[in-house]
Order: sequence, then structure tokens, then C-alpha cells
Amino acid sequence: MSTASRVVVLDYGFGNVRSAVRALEHVGAEVELTADRSAAENADGLVVPGVGAFAACAEGVRAVRGDEIIGRRLAGGRPVLGICVGLQILFSRGVEHGVESPGLDEWPGSVERLLAKPLPHMGWNTVDVPYGSALFADVERERFYFVHSYGVRSWNFPTSGSLRQPIVTWSEHGGDRFVAAVENGSLSATQFHPEKSGDAGLTLLRNWVKGL
Repeated sequence: MSTASRVVVLDYGFGNVRSAVRALEHVGAEVELTADRSAAENADGLVVPGVGAFAACAEGVRAVRGDEIIGRRLAGGRPVLGICVGLQILFSRGVEHGVESPGLDEWPGSVERLLAKPLPHMGWNTVDVPYGSALFADVERERFYFVHSYGVRSWNFPTSGSLRQPIVTWSEHGGDRFVAAVENGSLSATQFHPEKSGDAGLTLLRNWVKGL
């Protein structure tokens, strides 16, 4: 009987899914690429990839009822990991070319064009990891691979004595600071591509899989 964690990579038509599948398999997960609702809801972990435009990715996720799948998983404390635009669509809204599009609204905030040159921000970059991160264990000082022109440039999470504050990792490009990763209970996400980030990215994915 297999003891490997079962991970579904949500197949909604956007994202570098094959690379993500291979990387997750490399770190020991049993991976299925599917949009099947039952499989996605009941897997040990769900990965939501994404590349391209915010609006198109958000629409694609909703088209396969991914917003409902994510919501049901989080209600039951079952882990979800967003990657690249898969991080962005978890926020309230995205603004591209002056057009505002609704996100999945798991976190408050706007995705907007970075005030940096050159764009896109493409290549390896360091991240500023706060104390207590489980996702970045043993890779706090490593570089990760980014490809994006948009990001979350401010973080405004409601403060409450009863709410545990998310762990937010930042990065900087061209003098502009943006959210590189968020760890918020069962919901985590990275702006960079761990599946393209060599050994550091594999370690991060292994950390996530171990926590399933």
C-alpha cells in the first residue's frame, strides 16, 4: 500500500503543469493532473499553478469550479498551494492595463504592475523570509526563479487577537518590493516557480509535501 501523499495539480488550462507534476513526483508525492472535483477536494494536497493574465487564470479556475474546490478544502483545513499567477488570483483583485478583475478573495489586496525596470522580472532572486516559516525551512537564504510583471505590492491583513497572522515572505526587483510567498494555515502560495528553482525549489516543495 502506498504511503506517498496524494497531490492533485489542478488542470484548468493555465500553468506550467508538467514541470510542477514532475517536481512534485521527484520529492515523493503521488501526483494526478486533473480538474475532477472529487479528486481535487479529497487529495492530501492541491496545487493551483498559473501563468499569463490574472483575469484569464481566475476565469479558468472558476470554469472548473476551482474556487469552490479551494473553498471546501480550506474549510476542512486541507492544504492548497498556489504558484505564480496561482498566488495572484488568491487575492481580492487584479488590475491589468487599467482593467480590474475579481480574484478569489482569500486574501485582501490588489495585484498590480510592478513599478520596476526591467519588466518582466525574470530570473533568480533572493527572498526575505520571516521567522517561523515552514515552507522555507533550510532554504531561507537561497535564490528562487521568478517570471512576472505583476505582483502584490502591499499587504493589509486584518489584525485580530483571535487570528493568527500569515507568514509573508517578500522580495524586491528594481527597487519595488512585492509579496514572494504567503503561508496562512492550510493555504500557501509562491510568486516564484519552485518547480523551476533547482534544488532550493525542490526542498520547498518537499517541505510542503511533508506537511500534508
